[in-house]
Amino acid sequence: MASSRVRKIATAGVLSAVIIVLGITRLGFIPWFSGASVTIMHIPVIIGAILEGPVVGAFIGLLFGVFSLIQAATAPLGVMDVAFVNPLISVLPRLFIGPVAWLLYRAISGGKKRGAAPGQENAQPWIVLESVAIAVAAVAGTLVNTALVLSGLGFFGFFPWPLVLAAALANGPAEAAVAAVITIAIVLAWKRIPGRIGRSKLSREASAPPETKSGGTS
Repeated sequence: MASSRVRKIATAGVLSAVIIVLGITRLGFIPWFSGASVTIMHIPVIIGAILEGPVVGAFIGLLFGVFSLIQAATAPLGVMDVAFVNPLISVLPRLFIGPVAWLLYRAISGGKKRGAAPGQENAQPWIVLESVAIAVAAVAGTLVNTALVLSGLGFFGFFPWPLVLAAALANGPAEAAVAAVITIAIVLAWKRIPGRIGRSKLSREASAPPETKSGGTS
């Protein structure tokens, strides 16, 4: 229990630091043809939720939102940043990214033994299921973030609704696709690290040797 708590705190701290670095350096924003940047700053939230659960995901999302608010208030880079001083736009939507991603991941993976762990002879079924579960979780978390943030911008009158819809159509699919690719790569790589601290339940069960039947020989 204590090691699990330490692992969760460490994971939340590292991923929160990644968000801050991505925000300060602007590496978390990829220029896109629509004129608005595609963001990857929410991806650590999704990764944290998949690896450590909805509480860790929500906590990282909270730090993501608070950082966005502080950055918008102290070092805005454009007129759009003014809207993110409102915590209902910058903070509240980010609280839902992790829990939604975790729910979808859990629903698909089931947290049970499926196939084999990477490195075993029949590893492909395990990797396929994990990839699908991670991709769906990443897409869902991304769309929740995009939908709630853009809805807030429209509801509070920062942008007209037609522009909000156009931004969603222009950036939403790209952000979801990028999030799916990056999240799959990072989570699968993490689960394949041998002897790592705090291996996920799914990886432990998948890599466990088959149980021997009890009783006498036939």
